[in-house]
Amino acid sequence: MRILIIEDEHKIAQALKRGLEQERYAVDLEFDGEDGLAAAEAESYDLIVLDRMLPGKDGMDICRDLRDKGNHTPILMLTAKDRISDRVQGLDAGADDYLIKPFSFEELLARIRALLRRPHEAASTTLEVGDLQLDPANFTVIRDGQHITLSGKEFALLEYLMRNAGRTLSKDMIMNHVWDFDADILPNTIEVYIGYLRNKIDKPFDGPNLIHTRRGFGYTLKA
Repeated sequence: MRILIIEDEHKIAQALKRGLEQERYAVDLEFDGEDGLAAAEAESYDLIVLDRMLPGKDGMDICRDLRDKGNHTPILMLTAKDRISDRVQGLDAGADDYLIKPFSFEELLARIRALLRRPHEAASTTLEVGDLQLDPANFTVIRDGQHITLSGKEFALLEYLMRNAGRTLSKDMIMNHVWDFDADILPNTIEVYIGYLRNKIDKPFDGPNLIHTRRGFGYTLKA
C-alpha cells in the first residue's frame, strides 16, 4: 500500500517514513502544501497523512481542494491543535481521521490500518482468496493451512493483489501502489516479483493457481 506524507517538520516526516517502510508500506514525502497537493493529484495513493499547518498551502485547504475535485483518498490529519472545534473543522474540511501531536507511532499505525479497511467494509482484517489468507496486521500468509514466508516487498505486492482480487492490474498500477516514487524500478521488476510470489503461493500447492497473467494487460489474482 502506498502512502503520501505531507509534513513540513523534516525530522517527523523522515521518522514516519522509516517507521512505515518497516511496516511494509511504500511512502512518499512532501514538505510543503503546494507540492503535497500536486503529488496527491498526480499519483494514486491509498492514504494521505497530512499536517494541518503547512507552508505554501494549509492542510485544511488541501483537504477541501482534493474533495472538491472528487479525490476520495483517505486522509489522516496531524495537528498540534487539540481543541474540539479544531478537530471538527478538520473533519468538516474532508479529513477522515484526526491525530493530535505528539502521538505514539503505534496509534498512528492503528488509525492507518482502520482507514485502509474502511472501503472494504471488512469485519475481519484478514484477506481471503480461495484457500489463501493474508493478515495485514500480523504480516502472516497462509495457504492450505501452511504458513508462507515472504519478504517485505513480496508481502506488499500480494496484499495489493488480494485487495483487488478478480481485477486486472497493470504493471503501472502495481508499481504506483507497491513501490514509492524514489524506488529504482527496472523494466522487468514487476515480472520478477510476480515470479517470486508464484514460486511461493502457487507452485508448492496442489490447488489451482491463483496468480494469472493477462498478456498485454497485467495480472490478476483470483480463485
